[in-house]
Amino acid sequence: MKRKGILIVVSGFSGAGKGTLMKQLVHSYDNYALSVSMTTRKPRPGETEGKEYFFVKKEDFERKIKEEGLIEYASYCDNYYGTPKEYVEKQLEKGKDVILEIEIQGALKVKKQFPTALLLFVMPPSAEELKKRLEGRGTETPEVIEKRLKRAAQEAEGIENYDFIVINDKLDECVQEMHGLITAAHETPARNQELISKMRKELEVFAN
Repeated sequence: MKRKGILIVVSGFSGAGKGTLMKQLVHSYDNYALSVSMTTRKPRPGETEGKEYFFVKKEDFERKIKEEGLIEYASYCDNYYGTPKEYVEKQLEKGKDVILEIEIQGALKVKKQFPTALLLFVMPPSAEELKKRLEGRGTETPEVIEKRLKRAAQEAEGIENYDFIVINDKLDECVQEMHGLITAAHETPARNQELISKMRKELEVFAN
């Protein structure tokens, strides 16, 4: 029986290292695909259609919303951003595990549509380390860093809704741990209904 992919939703505080983790995971193992979002914003120099984003007109995006063709979407700085359902489902059918980086509210919406989605929350080893990482980026003002830390305090309220917590301390170890959790998730009964039904049918022969 061909193994179907799992939708993996990764959330975490800004500065926890989600992006680096996911890139490393995709680079280290060949069964993952990063979800490509759809947006109405214009491409930036160096961005490729279908790689960074699917770039569409506003009316096309709104049609997708009406057709329920998006797993989730949001409006940010006068542009829409969303996850196309068709792209994700195609990858899952191919047997790829699709990784979607999204904040808590969006993650819970995804779980409603895809009950077998795996929710992972990435955390730094400590709040102090999170502050250090945000400062170490050197790209944000002290005000923005303070804002991000306040946001993290709010986000910490929803962590219980996730399946697993991943502590991002040493990158390579964290990537291995994530891969292990995803591999184990493939074997849960909820994600193997077809296999269970097949086994039950085969066992009926012996029961009669």
